[in-house]
Amino acid sequence: MIERPIRIAVTGAGGQLGQQLIRLQEEGVEWIGWTRRDLDIADAERCRRKLAEVRPDAVIHAAAYTAVDQAESDPEAARLVNAIGTRHMAEAAEAAGAKFCYVSTDYVFDGRATSPYTEEAPPNPQTVYGRTKREGEQYALEKCSRSFVVRTSWVYGRYGPNFVATMLRLGRTQTELKVVDDQVGSPTYTFDLARFLVALVRTKHYGLYHASNSGSCSWYEFAKAIFELAGIPAQVLPCTTAEFPRPAPRPAYSVLGHQRLLQAGFPPMRHWRAALADFLQET
Repeated sequence: MIERPIRIAVTGAGGQLGQQLIRLQEEGVEWIGWTRRDLDIADAERCRRKLAEVRPDAVIHAAAYTAVDQAESDPEAARLVNAIGTRHMAEAAEAAGAKFCYVSTDYVFDGRATSPYTEEAPPNPQTVYGRTKREGEQYALEKCSRSFVVRTSWVYGRYGPNFVATMLRLGRTQTELKVVDDQVGSPTYTFDLARFLVALVRTKHYGLYHASNSGSCSWYEFAKAIFELAGIPAQVLPCTTAEFPRPAPRPAYSVLGHQRLLQAGFPPMRHWRAALADFLQET
């Protein structure tokens, strides 16, 4: 008897993670991608109807309000997507009998740690974005009995704007640029994250996970690696966060520990430099 493919619906299919997911050549997966035009997650009834009609085995909820600075002046818009929209999707997934995977962020932490945040570490978000994503986490776990919450950090990939794309563009037009050296985290390649999410939703290991590429660096060290691996001669100078004030404070330290991922039997994601080298070679 041939097993039917797992049917995975992806919200935010127009975003950089969503686009990577639906383009993933994963055997035994049938993808259903929904962009903002296809599904307004602020509409609870529409969410229920959509999932009842499609009957996916799992939903990877990648739709998010990610304009971190803009959220500070428009908190209701951020909450409508990150929290309320997540509640609607989690409730719809529960009603449809689907697993629900919510993609969250390192911004749920305050950035004051000095060692990697475990999944048990108490969240203490310092921004509207972080608070609304934390609220979304709670809704995901409360409203769907078969839910996963996956926190990640410093995401980049082939689709959509991101730090790597910005550095490549600036490095080709400027001989020197400043990048902050007092914020430390773990860069995460969307391809690696997407493959983990698919592997996760195939299981019944529900709960909270941290998923990022291994190792850590500052944005300055990340930029230096990008130019080195891409063969761009631009010089990178370290600077402080205080030199580039933003409406939303950035976590000074947001490295995520991967204890639950390992406990569930998943291999650690590869080192961020190896992932970056592959990404640059492919693009």
